[in-house]
Amino acid sequence: MSNDYLSRILSDVKTGKLEIDAALEQLRDITAKELGYATIDNHRELRTGYPEVIFGQGKTPAQVAGIIEYMLTRENNILATRVTGEMVAEVLKICPEAVYNPIARTIAIKRKELPQPPTYISVITAGTSDLPVAEEAAITAEIFGNRVERIVDVGVAGIHRLYNKMDLIRKARVNIVVAGMEGALPSVVGGIVDKPVIAVPTSVGYGANFGGLSALLGMLTSCASGISVVNIDNGFGAGFLASMINKL
Repeated sequence: MSNDYLSRILSDVKTGKLEIDAALEQLRDITAKELGYATIDNHRELRTGYPEVIFGQGKTPAQVAGIIEYMLTRENNILATRVTGEMVAEVLKICPEAVYNPIARTIAIKRKELPQPPTYISVITAGTSDLPVAEEAAITAEIFGNRVERIVDVGVAGIHRLYNKMDLIRKARVNIVVAGMEGALPSVVGGIVDKPVIAVPTSVGYGANFGGLSALLGMLTSCASGISVVNIDNGFGAGFLASMINKL
């Protein structure tokens, strides 16, 4: 439920194109829609500027498809994260234009073009193994109307690779830095840019990485300023926050 959607209904009532009873029917689910297994927050875009996003993990393919089928009756762009191949197959039956990104494990459905800021977000990946989380961040930022520049495999084991991309990094409005292992890359980037850095620890690493805990603690205890940290493997959270910053 967007401001444009409400404005059109009110305008149609004002001009006589839409009867009041018909308008009320369209507004009946203005706050939420009960599906039995889910309650869709239709009011979220009006409150926060962004529509609800579907977290696929733990849901059945039929539930994900059912949620998307209802959301298609609205005009918002639709994003589902942590999806499986079975979920994608069900969604494609009702929406052939849905775009599946197998690396990010996302389904994206673009219903409208959003105003794009002149600035961009960089998504910087320490290693190729961090790409699933980085792509989740990038896809999230893009579906919300942002230009994204991807910088891949520039971790501290070969730090000269990062310096080759410094012009692109320094010109970004905000930098998302995704790293596993010891999680050092956000500290490096935070020490050489004058823009916000959103650090994303990943669960990539050997045993003492503790499923991403070592990277998380390393990022939280960084001595570089201007770094915020999201949860382990939370590419979506990083992409969402970066979009909010980029659109301030």
